[in-house]
Amino acid sequence: MPRGRPPAHTRPEVVAAAIAVADADGLDALTMRRLAADLGTGVMSLYTYVRDKEELLDLMVEQVGEFDPAFGGDDLLSLVGWQRALMLRHPWMPAALPNRRLGGPNTLGYLERGLVALKDTGLPGPAKMEILALLTGFVASYVTNELAQARAGITDSEQVAEHVARLMAAVSSGAYPQLARVMSEGTTAPPPTFEAIAARMIAGLLGG
Repeated sequence: MPRGRPPAHTRPEVVAAAIAVADADGLDALTMRRLAADLGTGVMSLYTYVRDKEELLDLMVEQVGEFDPAFGGDDLLSLVGWQRALMLRHPWMPAALPNRRLGGPNTLGYLERGLVALKDTGLPGPAKMEILALLTGFVASYVTNELAQARAGITDSEQVAEHVARLMAAVSSGAYPQLARVMSEGTTAPPPTFEAIAARMIAGLLGG
C-alpha cells in the first residue's frame, strides 16, 4: 500500500517555531500564515500537527514550562518566583494562560509542586487548587505591569510617584476622608519587591 510523504517537521519543531514568533513579536503576530512562512511550508500543512491555534497555544505553554531547579524547592515563594522568571522570558504567557487546556507533564509537574507545598496546611483540595490559580493570576498581572513599565521606560518608583500625585490631588477635594487619612500616614516608602508582595499574598491566602 503506498505511503504518503513523511512530515517535514515534528510537532515540537512547529511549537518551537511558534514560541520564537511569540517571543520576538508578541502573541498577536502569531498567525498560522506567519508560522507557515517561517517554517517554509503551507498553511494547511500545519493542521497535520495541531487541530487549531488554541491547541498550538496549549502546546506552547506546556513546552516552555519545564521547571528550573535553580529556583529551589517546592515552597510557594520559589514556585511563584519561577513563574515570574518564565513569564518574563516569554512575555506572551500572561495573555495566553486564561482558559488553556493544560495537562502535559510540565504543567502537571508545577501543579504537583504546588500541592506538595500545601500538603500540610489542612486545607481541602478545592481550596488548594484555588490558591494555586490565584497565585498564577497574581504573577501574570504583576508581570504584565512590569512589561508595560519596561515598554514605557519607567521604573516602579516613578510609577508610584505618579500614582501618589494623582491620589493627593484627589484627596485635596475633601471628598475622600478615609483615603486622605491613609495618605497622611506617609507616601514615601519605596515600592515593595515582588518577593515581599508575593510573601504577603501567600500568608494571606494561608490565613497567616
